[in-house]
Amino acid sequence: MDVLTRIKRCALRGNLRFMVKAQLELEIDDLTREDVRESLVNAAAIYKTIRSPVPGIGREYLHIIESASFQGVVIYSKGKLVVEDDREVYYVLISSKQAL
Repeated sequence: MDVLTRIKRCALRGNLRFMVKAQLELEIDDLTREDVRESLVNAAAIYKTIRSPVPGIGREYLHIIESASFQGVVIYSKGKLVVEDDREVYYVLISSKQAL
């Protein structure tokens, strides 16, 4: 199954975790978690996937998505897929309104 489909399934099932930085960015941009969830479900593609070093673990893959919510607000998000207790969860690390 491709990565975008897995991310969308996490969003549809409510398997999203927002890191503190992402939550602060939502508040600054007057966005809700639901706005981010909608943008993930609406995403046509992953804009970019990067490998990020993690001390003591190696590398992790971070997925960058730029997509609109149902209200048409374009949202930039970056996150990673993690398996917790036998289910996949998408951790949202950064989320903000897309600068035009």
